[in-house]
Amino acid sequence: MSAPVSAASQPPIPGAPSGPAAPPVLAEVVRSGFVEGRHRGSLVLLDADGAVRLALGDVTAPVFPRSSNKPMQAAGVLRAGLDLSGERLALAAASHSGEVFHRDLVRKMLAEHGLGEEQLGCPPDLPLDAEERETYLAAGGVRDRVAMNCSGKHTAMLAACVLRDWPLESYLDPGHPLQRLIHRGVEDAAGEPVAALGTDGCGAPLMAISLTGLARAYRSFVLAEPGTPERRVADAMRAHPEYVAGTRRADTWLMREVPGALSKMGAEAVQAVALPDGRALAFKVEDGAVRTLGPVLSRALRLLGVDSPVLDEIGRAPLTGGGREVGEIRAVF
Repeated sequence: MSAPVSAASQPPIPGAPSGPAAPPVLAEVVRSGFVEGRHRGSLVLLDADGAVRLALGDVTAPVFPRSSNKPMQAAGVLRAGLDLSGERLALAAASHSGEVFHRDLVRKMLAEHGLGEEQLGCPPDLPLDAEERETYLAAGGVRDRVAMNCSGKHTAMLAACVLRDWPLESYLDPGHPLQRLIHRGVEDAAGEPVAALGTDGCGAPLMAISLTGLARAYRSFVLAEPGTPERRVADAMRAHPEYVAGTRRADTWLMREVPGALSKMGAEAVQAVALPDGRALAFKVEDGAVRTLGPVLSRALRLLGVDSPVLDEIGRAPLTGGGREVGEIRAVF
């Protein structure tokens, strides 16, 4: 086991007011050989035994994991008794791209449980994937709840409520029986109490934990005993990664090409990954720049010892000028 390593933030400016140290720079924006921007954040890597291998920034402070919490939410609907598996369970943990096969399965799941699209609590939206969005709009598509990237999660939550005869109209209330069950599951997986409650972009309750807790949670899912809710979610996501993300997404590529990897991004530049032996990582880029996710993820996985050609694809984030490539976003830790 390697010893924990910490990275100091940039030195303070002489005479500047004192205050919390800024997190370290995780990525640079390089255009025509000139560094035109920097993205700061915090990152933690865990060894297979759960010990901290690398800590950059404050990895014990609470953050909103956003959609990186979705595996825990999917495990919650299983604990409620909902029998999901395969693509359906993967979609319950998804931030899907809104591709045709995603939308079709959401509608099938709604029908299977006697639910209508109007009962989804997520807001109407367009497909998350840029290419799919153009195709969708060209075909006359409009914002709707099924196209919203969280519609699979919301469908699973509603289906669990139907099964348990819990109120449907209030299923997104933090005090609802399903949300209390999910809250406990997040705390159990993270090994720490939820530090704050908020409302996610889709309207679901959002539970703040530390990056270390988030990495521990993913580690617990891949190491869970077969048949447990946690392992069932992890296995479904890894078997059907295209339903977790989409055909043009880094989570899909990673889970396809790195055997046993469990990966899920979240809004505001959050990412969590666990490998089948228990190695895990979690990070958040402070300014929420999603464009940094690939380069930072690729570098973090290499530091965890992953060696796969897919990391080159995930880590590529070119900048263009005049229609040609003139630079890149690159990890700098």
